[in-house]
Amino acid sequence: MKMFTAFFCALFVAVSAPAQGVYNMAKQQAKNAVASENRNQQAINSAGSPAPTPPQNNPTPAPSANPTLQATLQNIASLRADFETLVSGPTNATNAASSQPLINDLTAAAQSAKPSPASVAKLARDLTTILAGNDKLRTQQQKLATWVHAVFNSSHLSPAQSQMIHDGVQKIFADAGVPVPDAANVINDIQTIATQTQ
Repeated sequence: MKMFTAFFCALFVAVSAPAQGVYNMAKQQAKNAVASENRNQQAINSAGSPAPTPPQNNPTPAPSANPTLQATLQNIASLRADFETLVSGPTNATNAASSQPLINDLTAAAQSAKPSPASVAKLARDLTTILAGNDKLRTQQQKLATWVHAVFNSSHLSPAQSQMIHDGVQKIFADAGVPVPDAANVINDIQTIATQTQ
């Protein structure tokens, strides 16, 4: 449950704030979730146990960061950096070498069920085709990176959330003037990966 909560905190916070703000807000939400869980656990434990002993003067270490949340935020940042590299690069940057960092980060996005390597490579190629030199997509990179990461973890998404991502990606591409066949290729890739990771 903690992993699920942390994942969605990161997902929704990452979509709505700049990169540094996303990290700070997600970190605070994770701390709040841990504190709430600790209070609930203490209430359960104290219901049938003797009175708690007074705290000692030893300082307690700060709770460690949630590794799932950290991995999610890092992967989203890596995908966004890949997108930035492609958008800033030449429009003919569709060769395999320019796609390899993106393939690596897409592969790392899946935290449980993994999609097939062929599906990941196809999505990377199709995203590279769309992003290469398309400056109109620059302002949507964070949102696109967050949604792509979420697709690779579809087992955590409800049907409504999956549909929201599908519609959102289509809108980003339409607003950026991406040719319909190219956008359809990426949408089909996303649907394939969503199915493979459920």
